[in-house]
Amino acid sequence: MSTAPQAIPYSILDRSRVRQDQAYPEALRETVEFGQLAEQWGYHRFWVSEHHSVPGVAGSAPTVLAAGVAAATRHIRVGTGGVMLPNHQPLVVAEQFGVLESLYPGRIDMGLGRSVGFTDGVRRALGHDKRDAEDFDAQLSELLDFVTKGRSGVHAWPAEGLHIPAYLLATGSGAARAARFGLPLVIAAFPTEAAMIESITRYRNDFRPSAWSAAPYVIVSSSVVVADTVAESRRLLMPEAWSAAYSRTQGEFPPLLPPERIEALTMTDRQRRIFDESMRGHIHGPEEVVLPALESLVDRTGADEILVHTSTYDRAARLDSHRRLAEALNLAGADAIGDAIPAAPQRR
Repeated sequence: MSTAPQAIPYSILDRSRVRQDQAYPEALRETVEFGQLAEQWGYHRFWVSEHHSVPGVAGSAPTVLAAGVAAATRHIRVGTGGVMLPNHQPLVVAEQFGVLESLYPGRIDMGLGRSVGFTDGVRRALGHDKRDAEDFDAQLSELLDFVTKGRSGVHAWPAEGLHIPAYLLATGSGAARAARFGLPLVIAAFPTEAAMIESITRYRNDFRPSAWSAAPYVIVSSSVVVADTVAESRRLLMPEAWSAAYSRTQGEFPPLLPPERIEALTMTDRQRRIFDESMRGHIHGPEEVVLPALESLVDRTGADEILVHTSTYDRAARLDSHRRLAEALNLAGADAIGDAIPAAPQRR
């Protein structure tokens, strides 16, 4: 078997994906169980996401779900990938993370994004619109102030003064913003890997040390599937690829279908094109294929950490994929990594 990639943290992002005919509560309980297994297998972090009114995703309240995962685990870091700040008041977000960090000290990550609701109706229901994302710098600055020192005489207790690491998801100008605010960066190969690498380079060059991180820190998010053969792993990728094609042509992100249902579909030309595009760019196959691919990804990006995300209809195969990856990387046997972010300057 190939040598494991260099020793960096490997973490998991779980989106609480819903399968055809599955109840939402079951999907959420699976997320909590998955977090327990991720801890057992040796992953560094376990993050959950935020989606609203999406038929194929059960995770709508990430801080609440993160609390459930943290309560069911003992030492793995737990956080959000991420809380979409334009959907919330910064004071409330600071308070929620303050409660989480108070209950589970030293284990909570505050991952933040700037996406707004998927449709006009969702945005209206949330009390926001697309223009709120344009005020993201002000929202982010306000949130960080609440966590550190309060703002305009208002205090986000119990968050104030606690060490709650913050991370910024790179969408649009996210990498430049992370550099400007001195925050660790979470980034994926979108729209292309070349664009991702260019953004990472600019982030490192422009990074300003802050109370949140003394040096640049890059978490690269990647879809990874481990199976006995390349063909088998590719088949496991089909349900998520079809969901992407359907959402971009029908305006709704659906529950995951089994591969045999997708193979029997008659796709439009546009759906087929999106489906084929969505099947590319993943790291998949048996361990002897996946490990060199991960090593190459780390070499190309200089990643400080890899955030693995995988969605497929077959839950057992998905869990087996993450287990096999952890065993191939020797995650459970590695020395404790701790919080790998470079130490921040002492806060005043």
